[in-house]
Amino acid sequence: MRNRADACCSLFPLFKERKAMTKTAGFPREAVSPLLYWYDSEARDLPWRREPTPYRIWISEIMLQQTRVSAVIPYYLRFLERFPDPSALSRAEEDALRKAWEGLGYYSRVRNLQRAARILVDSYGGELPADRDELIRLPGIGPYTAGAIASIAFGLPEPAVDGNVLRLYARVTADSSDLSAPKVRSRITEDLRGLYRDYPEDASRLTQSLMELGAVVCLPNGTPLCGNCPMRPFCRGCREGNPSRYPSRKEKKERRKEEKTILVLRSQGRIALRKRPESGLLAGLWELPAEDGVLSPEQITDRVRNMGGVLSGPPVCCGEATHVFTHVEWHMTGWAADLAVPCPDLTFADPAEIRERYCIPSAFQPFLNGKARG
Repeated sequence: MRNRADACCSLFPLFKERKAMTKTAGFPREAVSPLLYWYDSEARDLPWRREPTPYRIWISEIMLQQTRVSAVIPYYLRFLERFPDPSALSRAEEDALRKAWEGLGYYSRVRNLQRAARILVDSYGGELPADRDELIRLPGIGPYTAGAIASIAFGLPEPAVDGNVLRLYARVTADSSDLSAPKVRSRITEDLRGLYRDYPEDASRLTQSLMELGAVVCLPNGTPLCGNCPMRPFCRGCREGNPSRYPSRKEKKERRKEEKTILVLRSQGRIALRKRPESGLLAGLWELPAEDGVLSPEQITDRVRNMGGVLSGPPVCCGEATHVFTHVEWHMTGWAADLAVPCPDLTFADPAEIRERYCIPSAFQPFLNGKARG
């Protein structure tokens, strides 16, 4: 029995193209109708697709940066319940907003969301502008996100070119260019923009179909599912017999490794927290006090004394953990100790308060939940 892709492609002669088909070095125009047909029948049921308002598309696209769809969905639903529009987002208390984002990582995204929401309230009547150039001026909105909001929410003929779309484009066109090069991205974006002009009434579906195909069929890791692809008859990479060779890959730089000593300091059943600086990695978030390097028990005792506290006994090792950021890798050793005299500049909270109020990055969670390696 033929699969959906075969059925989709067999219908190709029935589609009446709006423009005469032409062979170009770019994206094959004759593939658009089968692609849209496939999307209409196979697209995943995602919450932001059920009600694609500009605000909802914006929130979903920011959350989906560097984060899997399955992980985003519960956050998205809770976030919209608490902050249903730009006005509510602009008024959110900082710690409450970060707590709502806890676990998604890349916290600069939520800081930029609130900065942009305040601009929308002050300058745009609390609504996102239906203009790509205006959107791209807002904090945290780059060319891809602006294109996604413009096309999906407003139906404007603007492409949204992310990693999924670039990979799909490279395979379909057998393009071995370096996709990280700005000139290459600009060339691909302009080629796709011409596609949108040919199908102006399908801008929203076109953007989402390209994203969807790249996400669930033309896979980033492993073998692409060419047998399920409506673009198989038009794909140069598939005709060559090895679509996985595209796009060309540059060697990634090795992450910098840093040693950290994590302090779990307790006073009367409460745990010591410290706010990180407002710039740099994990800016403005709460942490278990983290010290650079691998400290001995004697050094930890001295550090606590320098913070104005006194330990009631020697610190005890409570495990090790590793956390990987984009460009740096933390190798952490945790030490737990009770305080006879609390450190005056630290904040102390009981476990329930930490769960409900304080946003603690996932790097520190193994030492809070006892899951650090023993």
